[in-house]
Amino acid sequence: MNSIAIIGYKPHELNIFNEQDQKITVIQEAIKRQLVPLVEQGLEWIVISGQPGVEMWAFDVVQQLKNDYDLKIAVIPPFQNQDQVWNEEKQQKYQTMLLKADFSQPLTQKSYEGPSQYQTRDKWMLNKTDGCLIVYEDEYGGSPKYFHQLVLQYQEKKDYEMFQINAFDLEEIARDMQESGQFEYDQS
Repeated sequence: MNSIAIIGYKPHELNIFNEQDQKITVIQEAIKRQLVPLVEQGLEWIVISGQPGVEMWAFDVVQQLKNDYDLKIAVIPPFQNQDQVWNEEKQQKYQTMLLKADFSQPLTQKSYEGPSQYQTRDKWMLNKTDGCLIVYEDEYGGSPKYFHQLVLQYQEKKDYEMFQINAFDLEEIARDMQESGQFEYDQS
């Protein structure tokens, strides 16, 4: 496996309204635990679209992993200026990601025109990667639902690996981190 896409929830879908929320640390640890074995088996590229939430947090994980592994990240937004409606903090984070990415280019040179641009992005990601890592809860749905369904349909025709992180995985990692003294985790 040479490349994978990472996709998942937006912060508000996880009730995260502050970048210091401990849930982010747990999600990043879950992503890291999935990525390290893949990188050790030859994974070279991570592909994200740069959306706030799981994708931005995954970007930070990849930057950390680059200290020990030869890993690259591509930020492929579905259209130009996708950050123009985000708050200033998210815009700054996004611009920094674009600068630090090993490759970055919007799929289209147009600004936002409609939801079909996200569908085009999802199909492009499937066609350009060997698998995906998705932070997604089947029962909950939310923004990653379309991509998840698309992957399931795609797997009927092509060999495409999907690694999924769900609420159970996150709770287990939070317990591990708490037991190892990495932080005090409030599960409320």
